[in-house]
Amino acid sequence: MKIALTSIFVDDPLKAFKIYTEKLGFVKQMYVPEAQLAIVVSPEDPDGTALLLEPNGNPIAKNYQEQVFAAGIPVIVFSTKDIQAEYNKLSQMGVVFRGQPTSTEWGIQVLFEDGCGNLIQLHQK
Repeated sequence: MKIALTSIFVDDPLKAFKIYTEKLGFVKQMYVPEAQLAIVVSPEDPDGTALLLEPNGNPIAKNYQEQVFAAGIPVIVFSTKDIQAEYNKLSQMGVVFRGQPTSTEWGIQVLFEDGCGNLIQLHQK
């Protein structure tokens, strides 16, 4: 068994699709704007786990997303082989980071805002 698809709540799937593809570098797996359906994948692993940009259209989802963001908790972890290069590239594209990449016992990591209501952890082993 393996993970084929996971999702994160976003405030607007169409805006999220644009951010995730144009800024974060993901590629389209499925995009049906009239259905508010946006699924992206990593260009490094296009047959790997897909990410559904799920609308937070119900009060439970919206509250969860807002509370997790307010608590500073990332909703997903993206990995990279060169966190400093990724940090520099994304910073130049206007991505808002919550600090600098920092070494921990688990690797190097930094949080950033996806612009759709979420914190994402960028991680390098």
